[in-house]
Amino acid sequence: MLQRRQAELMLGTTIVLWALNFTVTKYALTHGFRPLAYSTVRYGAATVLFTWFTYGKERSFQVRRRDFWLILLAAALGIWLNQLSYVYALEFSSASTIALILGATPIFTALIAFALRLERLHPRFWIATVVSFAGVALVALGRAGGISSSLKGDALGIATAATWGAYTVAIAPLMRRYSPYRISALVLAIGWLAVAATGVEQTIHQSFHFTALVWACLVYATLGPLVLTNILWFRAIDRVGPSRATLVGNLQPFVAAIIALVLLSETMTAVQVFGGVLIAGGIVLARRRSARPA
Repeated sequence: MLQRRQAELMLGTTIVLWALNFTVTKYALTHGFRPLAYSTVRYGAATVLFTWFTYGKERSFQVRRRDFWLILLAAALGIWLNQLSYVYALEFSSASTIALILGATPIFTALIAFALRLERLHPRFWIATVVSFAGVALVALGRAGGISSSLKGDALGIATAATWGAYTVAIAPLMRRYSPYRISALVLAIGWLAVAATGVEQTIHQSFHFTALVWACLVYATLGPLVLTNILWFRAIDRVGPSRATLVGNLQPFVAAIIALVLLSETMTAVQVFGGVLIAGGIVLARRRSARPA
């Protein structure tokens, strides 16, 4: 019972840390940080810290040669493409809107697994997909004033959800052969190299004369959502299982939207709120009958 409560506390802490990251990142980007410079610095620091932790725990980063190409693919999807779309989504759109759009990530994950013939989906899931995607459309188009330039950010938010879904599918076979810490450390390191190479110009020309609060945001975004959550999440999964952890994890986008509305004083129309409800409803409907292995 004690271990279960500790695991639930870890899950709750992880969700809050992830959720707050939308607001923290949006604040940093609107107070002087260029998107790719921000990602380069943040992921660079996280790579050093998490690889140090993983090596201390496992004393090795060795993987089979045939698995290395899958790790490269996971790094490209999970860190490089995902991070590029994420920071620019927040650059162009509101944190609360992007958070709600990312609520559809589980739907993208299942669709990608189905497209690769890794899973068979029940008919109920296709209804859930229509419901969730209708919610995404309402969130993107339902802002005050209708369609605006931030639609570009909303499209990038959809790309963020899709790339994270693809990453989830890509690492699934690796997680059966290696510890999650080893895979996360390798993906983080390789992905950071790609982010740094893409953002080298922004990083070189970035001014680092920030207020203390912006620096605090960067420290938080590095230690919390990238380092500490990796440790807490996988330890919690080990105690309560992936299904329960994933169910709790689905709350994160909605908690993130509420935090952004409160801390950033963002606004959300009734249409967008209804869109968020549809996204949540689609996730619940999809989980009532889980996907079966193909």
